[in-house]
Amino acid sequence: MRASKLALAALSFFAMPAFAAGDPDAPSYENGSVWDFTEVKTVDGHFDDYMNWLATQWKAQEEAVKKEGLIKSYKVLVVMDPRDGEGDLMLAVEYPNMAVFDRTVAEQYATQKKIFGSLAKASKEQAERGSIRTIKADYMMREVILK
Repeated sequence: MRASKLALAALSFFAMPAFAAGDPDAPSYENGSVWDFTEVKTVDGHFDDYMNWLATQWKAQEEAVKKEGLIKSYKVLVVMDPRDGEGDLMLAVEYPNMAVFDRTVAEQYATQKKIFGSLAKASKEQAERGSIRTIKADYMMREVILK
């Protein structure tokens, strides 16, 4: 009797995934990476200046954050034919999940200090970049992986 109960329990355990797979209410997707897209408009005559900053300081920053495991990847995309007022670049950063944003302020500042040095220096450099580009928008989206 006990052996048959164990056999039945084992069979029902292995059959559960089959039942779940046939569930018409089961979601047809899974959560994927979190993407942040920053729309940037460079000031006329300063596209190459900004691209140089991206290729040097921004890339180094993203590589450092990637090494920390906080991001998976990053990209620079050129908008081929921006409409009036739209950005001419998109900066894309891929995060593994939303959990990377759930860090204490102290942890965030420690990472920033490790990458940028002092907060005052980072703020000054951020303000200086304002003379060659404008951030038009920022879009955070979660990728879904279709089953």
